[in-house]
Amino acid sequence: MAQIGEAAVPVATSDALARGRLRASLVPDLLIDARRIVNTVISGWHGRRKRGIGENFWQFRPYVEGEAIARIDWRRSARDDQHTYVRDREWEAAHTVWLWADPSPSMLYKSVNATVSKESRAMVLTLALAELLSRSGERIAWPGLSDPFVARNGAERLAAILSHTAEFPQRPDLSTIRRFSDIVIASDFLDPVEETMEWLDPLARHGVRAHLIEVADPAEENFPYAGRTEFRDPETGEKLTAGRAETLGEDYRQLYLARREALGAWCKRLSWSYTVNHTDRLASEALVRVHMALGAGTSYAAGVRP
Repeated sequence: MAQIGEAAVPVATSDALARGRLRASLVPDLLIDARRIVNTVISGWHGRRKRGIGENFWQFRPYVEGEAIARIDWRRSARDDQHTYVRDREWEAAHTVWLWADPSPSMLYKSVNATVSKESRAMVLTLALAELLSRSGERIAWPGLSDPFVARNGAERLAAILSHTAEFPQRPDLSTIRRFSDIVIASDFLDPVEETMEWLDPLARHGVRAHLIEVADPAEENFPYAGRTEFRDPETGEKLTAGRAETLGEDYRQLYLARREALGAWCKRLSWSYTVNHTDRLASEALVRVHMALGAGTSYAAGVRP
């Protein structure tokens, strides 16, 4: 065993291909979980629908003086002696939302206080968003694995793609994502802040709006360790043994939260959203916040849509 405070020589990490196959085998169950969460939160929602140019009926509303008479629905108006009604149609300009869940080894972590691993939570959130967006008629895609597509069963199609992908790229190329698109990234964001910003910088330069979901295990944030403890980096296999782990707690928590605050402030400057979801909390909490953030800026500058 390594001496106290001494970093051990890195060891080989688990086989990425084997982890990919295990992940793929779990996708069907994660899809079921995602749909359960969606059905829980969607009651009473109207998704991201809004009035606009399209063919599908959306709602009747009272006629406002100055509107084109051709828009009046005379049949509906004939049933009301008090009002004249206009038939509104639904906006049908589909928006593109890219979805990505971090497949790196650190996402496999699950403490005794968490209900699921960070990887499972990130995948469930991603598939749940795919379900919500597909029901709203939006285009969805997974960078590096699929082109944008529209389908009512979009979450199921995306799950099928993930199930047949044994090896995931650790970080997909984001430079090809089109302007005015959105991307949702679910990760623990434990890499150095500068590396994360450098990876996401092409999105900011290309006018892509990002929504970051930090998936956090409660033990990672609270650091409940004491006594002689061995820590291992899941990315490199590097080990560190502490004789009294509790003496590291305060400094660790400050660094951990400083990373989150720096990323959150950077996202705010870019008009991006940053959401934290702990794995001992409900996934629906993050789903609602991110869905609202997606709907808050669908018009973009001058109403341009991809």
